Amino acid sequence: MPITRARRRPRGQGAAAHVFLIPWWLGLVLVTAVPLLASLYLAFTDYNILSSPEFNGLANFRRMVEDEYFWAAVRVTLVYVLVSIPLQLGFALLLALILDRGLRGLAFYRSAFYLPSLLGTSVAVAILWRQVFGDNGLMDRALSFFGLELGSWLQNPSLSLSTLIVLNVWTFGSPMVIFLAGLRQIPEELYEAARVDGAGVVRQFTGVTIPLLTPIVFFNVILQTIGAFQSFTQAHVVSGGTGGPANSTLFYTLYIYQQGFTNFDMGYASALAWVLMAAICLITAVHFVLSKYWVFYGDD
Repeated sequence: MPITRARRRPRGQGAAAHVFLIPWWLGLVLVTAVPLLASLYLAFTDYNILSSPEFNGLANFRRMVEDEYFWAAVRVTLVYVLVSIPLQLGFALLLALILDRGLRGLAFYRSAFYLPSLLGTSVAVAILWRQVFGDNGLMDRALSFFGLELGSWLQNPSLSLSTLIVLNVWTFGSPMVIFLAGLRQIPEELYEAARVDGAGVVRQFTGVTIPLLTPIVFFNVILQTIGAFQSFTQAHVVSGGTGGPANSTLFYTLYIYQQGFTNFDMGYASALAWVLMAAICLITAVHFVLSKYWVFYGDD
């Protein structure tokens, strides 16, 4: 009898687990899988929302090759990712090293530094950023005090993207917390052994900290790269949805939005979205392939 009861109990628990998983499965199918498959179909059609989709094969993908705005969006997005991610992760690691020294009120500083990551992609912060770097904004007034008259950064094609890069760097809190957790896992005995061998602070950092932190660096690189490719709110709010001036803030996701919800060209927008997903998957795969040359785990 005890054996029978022990066998029946997991079955009941399994049934209950499946019941509780029903909302998740419904969300996966209805909110993720069905729209994903629908967008894949629309990528091969000419669809303007007002009429039925008409299959046009690879016309949407051939159109990208001759679309100057498509290439402008690709260029802006790549510059944004390649510049902002190293700066963001470098700044996050620097602050994590400082906080790892055992400051008083560590919990407060950790929460305060993490806050920008929660607010950085919000509309409110993007509006604030527009006020800071806009015409007669806070940055313009501060520089004019030193005799530098740059005007509105957001209306200057050579500076507008820089403001969005600074905004992304400002959201360093999330990778910083992850770096801090990784630093706390490095055994102190390794630093003591390095000091016994005469290693200084720099040598300890390059010989102990960095090698043992490479899995955390790899995780942050993947996470932040995917997030940077999907950035949208900042560019939309700062440029008013235009991607200006002179397409200098035309993020790829913003161009998808323009095609789908401004021009009502849902077929082309779907094709653009699938190209973005394919690019993110390819870049992520390349990161994983290259990781075996620089990421070191405990059993290596």
